[in-house]
Amino acid sequence: MWVGDDGPFHPAVPEGSKSGKATSECIKLSKIKGIIWDASLQTSERGFSSFQIVFYEGKCFTGRKLQLSGLCDNFQDWGFLNRVNSICVQSGAWVCFSHVDFRGQQYVLERGEYPGFFLWNAHSDRMGSCKPIGMVKHYRIEVFEGRHFSGRSQEFTEDCAFLNTRGCPKRWVNSMRVYGDGAWVLFEEPNYRGPMYVVERGDYGCCDEWQAPGANVQSLRRIINYF
Repeated sequence: MWVGDDGPFHPAVPEGSKSGKATSECIKLSKIKGIIWDASLQTSERGFSSFQIVFYEGKCFTGRKLQLSGLCDNFQDWGFLNRVNSICVQSGAWVCFSHVDFRGQQYVLERGEYPGFFLWNAHSDRMGSCKPIGMVKHYRIEVFEGRHFSGRSQEFTEDCAFLNTRGCPKRWVNSMRVYGDGAWVLFEEPNYRGPMYVVERGDYGCCDEWQAPGANVQSLRRIINYF
């Protein structure tokens, strides 16, 4: 069975299936047609069904494309190379990763068009996985001076462009707790610049747990996207 719209046709696959005969046949047919099928198979318990993002192999939205409406731990599972040169976020906010399985450098993309990888602060076109980010009204994060929630702490409910102004100098943040349901982006440089890391509700006892090489958080902001 094929599901079509005004653009290319995409094979339909049973929800939640990434393997088996149905998936294999759909991928095979997609490759024959020279397109990438819509891998909108997974929606999380937090309700990401209205999220839409399209990845393109070429710059300025050219070449083969992969359209998603849910998390994807490996683009190659859908016959798409781990090379992305432009992205169109049609709705929602997303965190994309340079490697598969939600590992590597992180990039936060909100609704809009990104005709080149430099626009999401990447240094190359490598990208291997992505997932949507839940957006709510309640944001609260507490950062700690020591590992495993020790030492002094500071709490934030709003964006902060430079943590030093709140008594948190460079390499001060060694652990944190995210209390609210809203996600945050941590930046290694002031004014929301440099490598970034997304944290959602939970405890992070050390920088390894938010996939950072060191305790170097100098600014942070909420992820807010109103579609």
